[in-house]
Amino acid sequence: MRLGIVRGHLVLNPAVESYRGKTLVVLEPVTMENLRAKNGLGGGKALIAIDALGAAKGQLVAFTEGREAANPFWPDAVPVDAYCSMIVDSIDVGR
Repeated sequence: MRLGIVRGHLVLNPAVESYRGKTLVVLEPVTMENLRAKNGLGGGKALIAIDALGAAKGQLVAFTEGREAANPFWPDAVPVDAYCSMIVDSIDVGR
């Protein structure tokens, strides 16, 4: 699981049936340096994730990638590589 900042939303046209009722978001993964600095920057390469939680632009989220990203849709087969699994309210980064 990694942390990322929602930078925007994506709309598919035509829609993918297995994505109905869910949102696609553009995530920028957060590097440890930027997390410690609390500067609101990500620093990682942006990716697209499916979001069923309703994360807003600018929010910090936790996301999973790979095969684990499709697990919330089991037993259906959904073509997904990243999934927003949690909206982060606060985080305390130790040294």
